[in-house]
Amino acid sequence: MRLPETTHLQLELQDGILLATINRPEAKNAMNSVVLDDLNNVFDAIADDRSVRAVVLRGAEGNFCAGGDLKEMAQARFAPAAQDGRDAVEAYSRRFGAMLRKVNNAPQAVIALLEGAVLGGGFGLACASDVAIAHRDAKFGLPETSRGIPPAQIAPFVVERIGITQARRLGVCGGMFNGEEAQKLGVVHYLVSDDLEMQTRLEEVLGQIRQCAPGANAVTKDIMLKVGRMDMDDILDEASRRFADCVRGDEGVEGTTAFIEKRKPSWNT
Repeated sequence: MRLPETTHLQLELQDGILLATINRPEAKNAMNSVVLDDLNNVFDAIADDRSVRAVVLRGAEGNFCAGGDLKEMAQARFAPAAQDGRDAVEAYSRRFGAMLRKVNNAPQAVIALLEGAVLGGGFGLACASDVAIAHRDAKFGLPETSRGIPPAQIAPFVVERIGITQARRLGVCGGMFNGEEAQKLGVVHYLVSDDLEMQTRLEEVLGQIRQCAPGANAVTKDIMLKVGRMDMDDILDEASRRFADCVRGDEGVEGTTAFIEKRKPSWNT
C-alpha cells in the first residue's frame, strides 16, 4: 500500500506493523491542525487494508502528546468561519473528535506507547487505543478545565474507557496522575520502567496480535464497539451473520484447518 505524505507524523511500515510517531518535540508533540490532518489521512488510508495488522502510536523524544495546541486554538478565535459555515473553533474541535473516532474504530489493533506527557488530547488518544503500554512515571491528565475550557471531544472516549464516575472526577478536578494510577483506572494495560522494557512488552503484544487473523480482529472490534450503541438483540443478530461469514471465509477455513493439522495459520508469521 502507499501511505499518505505527512508533515508531523513519522511513518514506518514493516512486516504489517505501522509505527506512527507524532513529531513535534518542541511542543511536547501537542496536536495542531497539521497533526490532525496527518492522523486523519493515515487512518483513512489504512481503513480497508488488512495487510496492516497493527498501528503503534507514540511521540518523539520522550513525550507522547501534551494535548491540543493551545496557541493555535487561541488564534482560531479570530479566524473566518469554516467552509460549511461553522465557527472556526467549533470546526477545529470537531475535527479532533473525528480523528479520535477513526483511531477508535480502526479495524487494525492500535497500540499506544505512553511516556512523558499524556495530557488532554493525548490522553484522549490513549483512551482510543486497544492496548496501552506506559512508563510508570508518565504524566496523565485532563488539564483543560484549569485553562477555562472543557475536554469536549475527549470526554466521551474517557467515559467509555474508565466509566462515568472516575471520568467525572478527573474532569472537574483537572486530574493529574502517573502511570500506576492510569493502570488502576483502566487506561493502561501494561506498566514498564524503561525503554528496553517497553520495547520488550511491545514485541510480546505484537506477537500475540500476529497470532490473530486480521479480518477476525476487525470484526471483533466492530462488534464490541456497537455495545451500548445498538439494541443487544440487533448486535447479536448481526454478530451471528458475521460469524457465519467468517466461518465460511478464507480466514475461517485456514484457521480451523491449521488447528486440525496442528500448524500455524498463514497469517501467523
